[in-house]
Amino acid sequence: MNRPDQGLRLPELLAMGVGGMIGGGIFSILGMAVGIAGHAAPLAFAVGSLVAGAAGYSYIRLALAFHSDGASFTYLDHAFPKHPNIAGVAGWTVIVGYVGTLALYAFTFGAYGADLMGAGGSTPVRVALSAGVLLSFMAVNLLGAQATGKTEVVIVLVKVVLLGMFAFAGSTNISRAHLFPVFDRGIASPLVAGALVFVAFEGFQLITNAVMETENPGRDIPRGIYGSIAITSLIYIGVSVVAVGNLDAAELMAAKEYALAVAARPALGNLGPVLVDIAALLATASAINATIFGASRMLAEMASEDRVPRAFSHRSTAQVPWLAVVVIVGLSAAFTAAASLDAIATFSSLTFLLVSVAVSAANFRLRSQTQSKSWLVLSGIVLMGTTIALLIHHVWAENRMMLVWVGAIFVTIAVAEILFFERVTPKTKSKLPR
Repeated sequence: MNRPDQGLRLPELLAMGVGGMIGGGIFSILGMAVGIAGHAAPLAFAVGSLVAGAAGYSYIRLALAFHSDGASFTYLDHAFPKHPNIAGVAGWTVIVGYVGTLALYAFTFGAYGADLMGAGGSTPVRVALSAGVLLSFMAVNLLGAQATGKTEVVIVLVKVVLLGMFAFAGSTNISRAHLFPVFDRGIASPLVAGALVFVAFEGFQLITNAVMETENPGRDIPRGIYGSIAITSLIYIGVSVVAVGNLDAAELMAAKEYALAVAARPALGNLGPVLVDIAALLATASAINATIFGASRMLAEMASEDRVPRAFSHRSTAQVPWLAVVVIVGLSAAFTAAASLDAIATFSSLTFLLVSVAVSAANFRLRSQTQSKSWLVLSGIVLMGTTIALLIHHVWAENRMMLVWVGAIFVTIAVAEILFFERVTPKTKSKLPR
């Protein structure tokens, strides 16, 4: 199999996974997690890590069996060859999900950037900053994989150091009254919040999108996925304990768009919010960088199979699917300007939970080829299915109209994919895996 002369290695893969996850996690949805779980918010991130690990097993086994930038789309195509619309709908759903997560990261970048500029809560400033960061990393991605990977390593190292400083300094100012009783919102609250924060762990799937550009995928893909989930989990749990321990739930929820910056003030004074704002900008920037990379490769792979317009498969001299990059960034900029943080986070979490269940089902169907253990795959499916049910129940109770809109988006995706696929010629259909 042909690979780039200078492919991605474990440091770049870890940076890609950690960058994608942290950018959409502790900065973006800490306030929402506290609103649901209260003192048990750190446990919500622990629940999210367990769900991510369960999903990660199937992604790893499938990635090593079917080397392809198409990831979930390709896996489902192999698992259900007589029902190509299953893979098509999943592929389109993932792309739209990536648009949602990019919007989440860009929204958070704009919110923390506005706070750093003294304009916290200003929508025009937030929207302008969100659009600016998306366009900047569109340019980085158009330069090629090596530029993307090297940029990611630098950004991730800096932001992890800044988060570590916050956790260390804040640990000396924790109030027991903010942490106990642990289940002040009920025993089930961290499970419900864990469903919402699953988007905080979404970034690990990006590693499988880079399998074709990885120097040693058999060794580094598993290490990259499990390693990035482990690193991210430790950071999330540690930072959330410090944040919840320094401020009460009402204060964190009041500034949920930039909650971590507010949480830094008790321990670090006025310098605290500045450092956290900078860390948030780096975190969300690296998440945007990694997500554009992975999403564009998947869209290009789908285009090569005629599951979306073939123009998306066109690559530049640097082997970058440039049109896929440009369109994904454009849609994300529109989404982040139009939607609320709650809506973006809910849509993104539910999207990737559904896709992860589908991928796990594909792995179970192909378990002899992927050499997977049935009980591990089935356990993951049950865990993710329960998580989906909890999230839907919560959203239905809190904001039914939001759930209706999310459902409408999924129905639109399915109808659009089916109508597009019906236009594919019999000759093209014959190229699909059998």
